Amino acid sequence: MRVLAVGCHPDDLELSCGGTLARMVKEGYEVYTCHVCNGDMGHVVIMPDELGKMREKEAENAGAILGVKKVYNVNVGDCMIYADDIDARREMVRIIREVRPDFIITHGPDDYMNDHLQVSQLVFETSFTATVGHMFPEYPATDSVVPIYYMDNLAGTNFVPEMYVDVTDYIEQKLSAVECHESQIVWMRDHDKIDFIEFVRSCTRARGLQCGVMYAEGFKTCKAHLRQTIIRHLP
Repeated sequence: MRVLAVGCHPDDLELSCGGTLARMVKEGYEVYTCHVCNGDMGHVVIMPDELGKMREKEAENAGAILGVKKVYNVNVGDCMIYADDIDARREMVRIIREVRPDFIITHGPDDYMNDHLQVSQLVFETSFTATVGHMFPEYPATDSVVPIYYMDNLAGTNFVPEMYVDVTDYIEQKLSAVECHESQIVWMRDHDKIDFIEFVRSCTRARGLQCGVMYAEGFKTCKAHLRQTIIRHLP
């Protein structure tokens, strides 16, 4: 089974579903990740051009730890992503058509910042557009509209999971992937006084408490027409 996980910034997937991605790889899924924004505004000391390149490398390192097949980068600047941007739409369609996933994981439609909301909408729209052969015909269309699973909001705020994935055996792998995003760990510690690793561990533990395991990650399903299925794709 193939899965495409699409996050907004280079560390979003590791934070919200890194344990699930690692578990899926272990269980034989083909896992591909994509970050739409390049993370170039995630600092006030490191300049955007330099930071964007740093964060791309950090995402590749994190992907290697999780064992994903490929890390895609749409390379839109932070705060510059809009779901109706034709270039971003074309690139997202290209990636979906190249991966041809059985399902997609991405941000929910009520996450905490506009970049995340725009990516959620972008994925929703382009995963349908990918099936329309006359749109961007230079890439072969996919056969069907696939289910979308929404990963947890940051800190679990305003997110009530419908299903959980036990990631107890993968928590250290998840945290190792998060640690690859060194620029953000330092930035969050110095700027926001947050221990990022402890933050992620605590959030994953809280979801575990909710479902009776040590560590877990929560998800919801997109309930639009053609997206629902009796099959549970998550492990």
